Amino acid sequence: MMGYLAVAIDGPSGAGKSTVARAAAAQLGFIYVDTGAMYRAIGLCVCRRGVAEEDTAGIIAALDGLRVSLRYEDGVQHVLLGGEDVSAAIRTPQIAQYASKVSAVPEVRRFLLDLQRGMARENNVIMDGRDIGTVILPDAQVKIFLTASVACRAKRRYDELCEKGLTVTLQSVAQDIERRDRQDMTRAIAPLRQAEDAIKLDTSDLTLAESIAAVVRIIREKEETA
Repeated sequence: MMGYLAVAIDGPSGAGKSTVARAAAAQLGFIYVDTGAMYRAIGLCVCRRGVAEEDTAGIIAALDGLRVSLRYEDGVQHVLLGGEDVSAAIRTPQIAQYASKVSAVPEVRRFLLDLQRGMARENNVIMDGRDIGTVILPDAQVKIFLTASVACRAKRRYDELCEKGLTVTLQSVAQDIERRDRQDMTRAIAPLRQAEDAIKLDTSDLTLAESIAAVVRIIREKEETA
């Protein structure tokens, strides 16, 4: 295979993109890049500073001097905010909501764009998010749109949050997902949509193992023809 292979995985909140992408990358020996975690890190920073979700000026001001980076230890991604490992702190519903808001700010997207594209230039990567195949890596050799029904995504997210000891209801989780979908699909900047050349993979009726296997199969078929 000549050069590096870039895999873009897009899809709605709770579709399992990060879990599937991380596992597929481990099997293939690729670098996994969780762009959503980067936006969550900025959302965490904004939240900690007491900036309101709708305060665009405050969000932009928070970028001054901000450092967001990824570190890999034994194949596990760690998200650093100003040198602090915030990998666990960013995985809450509140920060997910902040992430959706900050990701709609053009200045935030430009802030992270060079870092994301640079990783794809220098490594075989699997990158997941909302606009990887349409905006971040429009020339990615493999594009997958990973999705599932709202009911399925809500149940998966509910189970995940309960395992972490958080007190939530299935109904509230479903409402959060529907609200996040509306925000992501209707935002003016880089809305969530399936790239024209992306392969749609609906995992509603697939187990996690089956979903991972399907993604790995798609990527390996591309590698064989590259």
